[in-house]
Amino acid sequence: MVKEYKEIIGSFFRDNSFVESNIKSFNRFLDKGMQEIIDETREIVPTIIPQEFENFKIRFSKVNIEKPVITEADGSKRDVYPVEARLRSLTYASPIFLEVSAHINDVQRETFTANVGEIPIMLKSKNCHLCNLKKEELIEHGEDPHDTGGYFILNGNERVLITVEDLASNKIFIKKNSIGPSKFTAKIFSEKGSFRIPHDIEQMKDGILYLSFTRFKRVPVIAVIKALGLTKDSDIMHFICGDEMDDDVIINLYNYVNIKTKDEALDFLAKKIGMSAIIENKEERIAEQLDRYLLPHIGVTPKDRIYKAYNLCKLLKRFLIVSHKGEELDDKDHYMNKRLKLSGDLLEDLFRVNFRSLTQDVLYNFQRLVKRGKFQSIKIIIREQLLSSRIKSAMVTGNWAGGRTGVSQNIQRTNALDTISHLQRVVSLLTSSQENFAARALHSTHWGRLCPVETPEGTPIGLRKNLALMCNISQAESNVDKVKKVLGDAGLKLVGQNG
Repeated sequence: MVKEYKEIIGSFFRDNSFVESNIKSFNRFLDKGMQEIIDETREIVPTIIPQEFENFKIRFSKVNIEKPVITEADGSKRDVYPVEARLRSLTYASPIFLEVSAHINDVQRETFTANVGEIPIMLKSKNCHLCNLKKEELIEHGEDPHDTGGYFILNGNERVLITVEDLASNKIFIKKNSIGPSKFTAKIFSEKGSFRIPHDIEQMKDGILYLSFTRFKRVPVIAVIKALGLTKDSDIMHFICGDEMDDDVIINLYNYVNIKTKDEALDFLAKKIGMSAIIENKEERIAEQLDRYLLPHIGVTPKDRIYKAYNLCKLLKRFLIVSHKGEELDDKDHYMNKRLKLSGDLLEDLFRVNFRSLTQDVLYNFQRLVKRGKFQSIKIIIREQLLSSRIKSAMVTGNWAGGRTGVSQNIQRTNALDTISHLQRVVSLLTSSQENFAARALHSTHWGRLCPVETPEGTPIGLRKNLALMCNISQAESNVDKVKKVLGDAGLKLVGQNG
């Protein structure tokens, strides 16, 4: 045993909290995540506008979150502290202020800051009144100076958001099938914003490689690659196999050698998914679906299609190496292949869904007033209670976006250790009714990250875990443009770039 280990561990917790990762995640949501979600739907363009206008746009810009306040019965506002929220069965929340502007005939006419709702605030986060208070000040405000924070107060109840463990997105996983027409299946969850779309690559007994995603069920991969703009068979062979020749690729190219152009490939895919021949511009519709739903993490614009084709070739190369050359299968239970969704990430999912509902409500109210001829100002079409009630309802019930349940729970206060244990809990999305023996087992990569002892008995064993006491979850963000510049300076070039 290391000498003076108590002093070493003690010094760690003097500078770090048990829930520091969760608090940092929530702070990141307030600082960046919320603004990024609003930027995703920056403009609303109504289809029904007043006759005297040529065009009309409602634009959202900067968002601002204040510290928690309470509005009394007489209309006065003042700061509210957590102890008062507990005693008076209040929600410890901050107002959300959003800059809104109306653009008529491309000229900005009306600009104001609207209160679009409230967001519950995590205790001890940067927007909490308790942040950075000393021990004596915490006692003065009725708080336990040793309380770690990291939870919320809704209707006077203390609620904690349980960390969710999930497979890493935008990464290929190949598994061997014991039954089914395909011996191997490659799966990738492509995630961008609100989209998280599973893609499957399979090879049937006839040697043909198929891709499945959304409406596209087992469509030939070669046809998809050609529809994306990579139409030359020699180029497809080069990007999958390099300078070597592969029989599997040759079989696939030979079967679809008649598809010579991008339009022919789009027409072929339209027939495959059952799109009626009488539908106008069906090729454009298929191209739009490929832009939106095929590997959205690479991009969702027409200029990204060629890069999607290159990436599909890369995925096929990996699939063929594993399925035919016997390379080791991916270990889904390795913690390198896992991602933990903390409070900030969970609230991003919730806020994104409900902000979209708010924009739809604003659009509906605007068009209803225009039809009635009563439109005067966009100030009256924003209902601040809509966003607040939806977010509060999800956090009170635990029913989350995406159909998940039990994400929010009443914090356990049996004793101090029970509370810390609950704040450190990690739950897998796998159902406890299935066997999933490998997922329940202790993995060597859990060392220093998850507690090897603390897990319940019965069906949830191994699926409900707890973080190790000194575990810290990294939340480093990379700047894409900066990474590209560094790689470019090192001599690397984009795939397909001339020179």
